[in-house]
Amino acid sequence: MDYSQKQYNDEMEIDLLELFSVLWSKIWLILIVVVLGAVIAGVYTKFMITPQYQSSTSIYVLNRQNESTVTSSDLTASTQLTNDYVELIKTRTVAENVINQLHLDMKPKELLSKLSVSIASNARIIYIRVLDEDPQQARTLANAIRLAASRQIQVVTNSEAVNVVDEANLPDTKYSPSTSRNCIIGGLLGGVVIVAYILLTHFLNDTIRTAEDVEKYLGMSTLGTIPILKGEDAPVKKQRRPLFRKKIGG
Repeated sequence: MDYSQKQYNDEMEIDLLELFSVLWSKIWLILIVVVLGAVIAGVYTKFMITPQYQSSTSIYVLNRQNESTVTSSDLTASTQLTNDYVELIKTRTVAENVINQLHLDMKPKELLSKLSVSIASNARIIYIRVLDEDPQQARTLANAIRLAASRQIQVVTNSEAVNVVDEANLPDTKYSPSTSRNCIIGGLLGGVVIVAYILLTHFLNDTIRTAEDVEKYLGMSTLGTIPILKGEDAPVKKQRRPLFRKKIGG
């Protein structure tokens, strides 16, 4: 390692230690802001965000040609069509049928925004999930969507059967928002903001405060320091102003 590289590494080490020292000197401020961010996020989550409840139902679609037997080709065809079934469940026709059946005062787009459909891993079971502010309404919507989707699938794909795996459940706990998760996110955001502010303030402050700063940034050595008294009535607080001279050969 040449001298210039060693000098660069030394400077990097000093800078990192300096930044750590700056942050450590403000550790109580950082902790206060982190806690404050978590508290604000928790209060906002609890009082400003409406809880959502999720109800889930599931179906199994088998596309078979013979009602008495199920062949391997039937199973292969069902697997290939599963993604088609998912898209059919999320169609406007299904949403309109549910709205008309339940006499809902909402648009199909609004109802579909409450709906999510997924496929079980390595299986042909389709899960239909609905989010709503009212847990009873969430279950009602999930069951209605399942029935309307079953009819739509049978009409479009000529499937012989859409079997119910699980009826929609009545959720007893909220699905979202998560107060603990939002508190953690709020605390982290508060910490990032205050750390960034402290470091930015440090980088923009070019004031020479100590004799070490004189030698580090101006390349001059100090001869001595003069104490400065602030306030006649207040307790004496000394600051040291460096006197410096240019280094020989500097």
